[in-house]
Amino acid sequence: MSIVEWAEKYRWLSTDEGARPGKYRFEVTPHLIWPGGPLEALEDPAVSEIVARKSAQVAWTSGVLGNALGKWIDIDPSPILILFPMADAVKQYVAEKLEPMIKATPRLRKKVDLNSRKLQQRQGFKRFPGGFLKMVGSNSPASVKSTPVPRVAIEEPDDCNLNLRGQGDSIKLAKERLKTFRRSKIIIGGTPTIKGLSAIDAELELSDKRVGLVPCHECGQEHALSFDNLHCDEDPDYMHAVYGKKRPEKAFYSCPHCGAIWDDNQKNANLKHGRWSATAEFRGIAGYILNELYATFYGSRFEELMKKKLNAEHEASKGNIGPMIAFVNSNKGESYEYQSNAPKTDELEKRAEPYAEFTAPKGTLLVTVGVDVQGDRLALVIVGWGRGEESWRLYWGELPGNPIDPNDGVWTELDRIIATPIPTESGAQLAVSAVSVDSSDGNTSDAVYTYVRDRQRFNIMAIKGASIDSRDREIFTKPAQSADTSQDNTKAAKYGLRVFIVGTHKAKTLIDGRMRLKGSGPGRMHWYSEIRADYYEQVTNEVLAPHPRNPSKMVWLKKAGRRNEALDCEVYALHAARSLKTHLLRDNEWDQLEQQQLQPTLFTTEQAVAPVPRRVVSRGRGTRSRVS
Repeated sequence: MSIVEWAEKYRWLSTDEGARPGKYRFEVTPHLIWPGGPLEALEDPAVSEIVARKSAQVAWTSGVLGNALGKWIDIDPSPILILFPMADAVKQYVAEKLEPMIKATPRLRKKVDLNSRKLQQRQGFKRFPGGFLKMVGSNSPASVKSTPVPRVAIEEPDDCNLNLRGQGDSIKLAKERLKTFRRSKIIIGGTPTIKGLSAIDAELELSDKRVGLVPCHECGQEHALSFDNLHCDEDPDYMHAVYGKKRPEKAFYSCPHCGAIWDDNQKNANLKHGRWSATAEFRGIAGYILNELYATFYGSRFEELMKKKLNAEHEASKGNIGPMIAFVNSNKGESYEYQSNAPKTDELEKRAEPYAEFTAPKGTLLVTVGVDVQGDRLALVIVGWGRGEESWRLYWGELPGNPIDPNDGVWTELDRIIATPIPTESGAQLAVSAVSVDSSDGNTSDAVYTYVRDRQRFNIMAIKGASIDSRDREIFTKPAQSADTSQDNTKAAKYGLRVFIVGTHKAKTLIDGRMRLKGSGPGRMHWYSEIRADYYEQVTNEVLAPHPRNPSKMVWLKKAGRRNEALDCEVYALHAARSLKTHLLRDNEWDQLEQQQLQPTLFTTEQAVAPVPRRVVSRGRGTRSRVS
């Protein structure tokens, strides 16, 4: 028995689930049972994953996930895991969707005892003969990682935790639960958010991107329903404070082939004859693109959709883009794209300059290093600094290894690179003056602290980025001194360290602005023509977008599925430079640094000297001669 057959024969809707209680009927959601649809794909052994980028009101949670769960619990049992953004979403789903479905459907009532404690039933865990249903929030590492299952569902991936306490992407961790099963299934459905940041967009890109083709009742030609075809003529004798001369109650849809006018009833009738059509190569993942025009519910009539559109446009004209983002995400089912004047990667590549790697061009007077620590490598950028914080990239690359182990050779290789003098155009040798090493990953922090502990005298610092809510933190600040050291029980303190907190928001905003500057002079950034090709993409892989919990604040967010180690390294190298007060040095202090390079006796030994501005020496940081 297929999922569709099971739902039509056995499933009932309660008054809690929707406005049409009683026997379940697909006539109100015809797009779910078109040829090639998601319920059919769930039965296809060639399909391992079903993905939907969707608007609201398209019955995905009830019609796809709900019907699949019902059939699996009833006649095809197994362990099942559902990942929600937060634990509160689990409670809401159980109360508003799952338990009402079980109570209303006699066959499910017999399989799932919602009241028994003997069967280990609790809100996020339901046992049934042959399996169980476990529902967890994406903010709990233990819950996401603990249970191998053959079936996984992920609800609203754009809201899920993509940095699970240093242990990785919660979506990827959930997918790991499937590895031990040969014929596993995963269902992912969600509304997109910001273009470039959307997790559901990233998942959809791996699929065959199926669009719903609907025939016109006049010409018979098919097309994918689009808001571009939703219109509302102006009434010259009418004026509304929000809608202007347009009357939403007269909104209509027009066929892009013949121009025929559709009303809501005609659209709903045409939907019964639709089909799904793939627009990309199939590689085991069936993808579906759904907007609210495919919904037949009363609240999704043309009039209501036009009201939302006109209201969003009106608010945007006043500078409030919140309603427009909501309309694009929740009604059009698309990710919102911010207009940005940030340079493109090809533009940055064209600005590369013909100086050699590990060579300091004229004007370089100080050198710092930023190190980003990953589970299998160290990424680092070496930056030369000059007057007005003009900067030159001297090296960008990665050192493979096992940074979790403090004795791994990757740390020795990092020492070697940091200790290698960098020749200048004047023939001098510059050593590194400061290094900032990321210690935010809980798996590698012990190794980082071990490394930094023995090298603090060389101005090597353990750092962590400030939280997303700390937009006002300065790029460099001294770690706070505890009044009672006996109460300082942090992991770093056990290694005799205090971690520097980096003002990442201010640092990224500064770097973003400087990336756009061309030519030479204060604040300009330079990179060499042979820099590793991925630098340009990685350094631009974050977007200034609304805070996930406070849309009125703009914060830097990583694009979904992209790497950004180069940008993080740039932030850390800037932090190291600010520890030397490069932004405060006066002309005479830069002159002193320049004179050090010109004194031939200063570099007559085999050791290069790391120049340190006088005001930094007076603060207590000595001049470093080499890393051993």
